[in-house]
Parts: sequence; structure tokens; C-alpha cells
Amino acid sequence: MEVWGDGVRSKAIAMMVALLFLASCDDGPQGPTTQDFNREREALMARVKTKKATEKKVQPVVAEAPPESTFGGYTGTFSYDRTGMRDPFRSFEWEEKSRAALDLADRGPLEQYDVNQLSLLAVVWNTGTARALVQDPAGKSYIVGSGTRIGKNEGRVIDIDDNLLVVKETYVDFLGQETTKDIELRIRRSEGG
Repeated sequence: MEVWGDGVRSKAIAMMVALLFLASCDDGPQGPTTQDFNREREALMARVKTKKATEKKVQPVVAEAPPESTFGGYTGTFSYDRTGMRDPFRSFEWEEKSRAALDLADRGPLEQYDVNQLSLLAVVWNTGTARALVQDPAGKSYIVGSGTRIGKNEGRVIDIDDNLLVVKETYVDFLGQETTKDIELRIRRSEGG
């Protein structure tokens, strides 16, 4: 059983198409036109030209004394003297790295290695001043005496004996506390068979 006839159906479809057509035909503005864009562009160029012309005519301003202010009962001018102060915007890590790089430049050849990397080759100890012959990992040999700086941790030779060299090293932990340690280097004897 059909409720709508062919005539009613076609009229309803035609009416819906007409309503959709009317709804899509809006007479309102669709956005800025090319003329609007050109007008805005010309106005902007005129403002830029007048701004440049006024900048050329501006006289330099003479700096005035800073205004006096009151802070915590103090009346006067404030000034900051950074003499002897560190830059608050510079990184702590950068300062440590640059300080370490400067320290490496001032170090001697035996201070480039850990004490355990060095080997003791010979000792002359029965004289007025004892001396020892130390070899670095590169194969270079150095003569050291009491007080010679040796090792990466600010080590100093404190004793030279028969076949023994004693180095005192200073370590600084993360809290800034210093700890000393005595390291012994002995002459290695070859084991024959």
C-alpha cells in the first residue's frame, strides 16, 4: 500500500531542492576582497614611511640620573658592583670544565697519568739526594726526586727507598672534603725460569 502518490512525491522532492538552493544562496560577504587587501597594504606602507621619517628626526636622549627610591628604610640610588662576583647566568658545569682545562695546561708530563699507570724502573738512594727513574705508558722515562709532582690527583713524591717510591695523593670528594692516600710503586723484577 502506497501512502504517497507520484505527484506528491515529486512535489516534495522539488520543494526540498528549492529549499536547499535558497539556503546555499547567501547574499552576505564571503571574506575580504582583493580591493580590501590592497587598501590595507597601502595604509601599512604609509605608516611605515611616516615611522621611518620620524625616526630620522629623533634627537639622542641624554641619560638622566636614576630616580631615588625607598626600600626598607633606605632612600637613595641603587647600584650593583659585580667586581669579584661570578656571572649568575654562567653555568657551574662550564666553569668547572674550563678550570679543569686550565689545570691540565699547567700540569707536567707525569701529572697527565694516574700513578698506577706509571712504572718504577730504577732507584739511586744511597746518595745525598735520592732519585728514581719512572716510565710513563708512552715509554718515556723521567727522573724524579722528593717533592716532585706526579699523578692526576695532586700527588707528590714523599719517599724514595731501596726499591720503593711512595707518592701521597690528595682526593676531594663531592662534599669538598680532602682525603690523602699513600701509593707505593715498586721495581718489578722479571721472573726467570
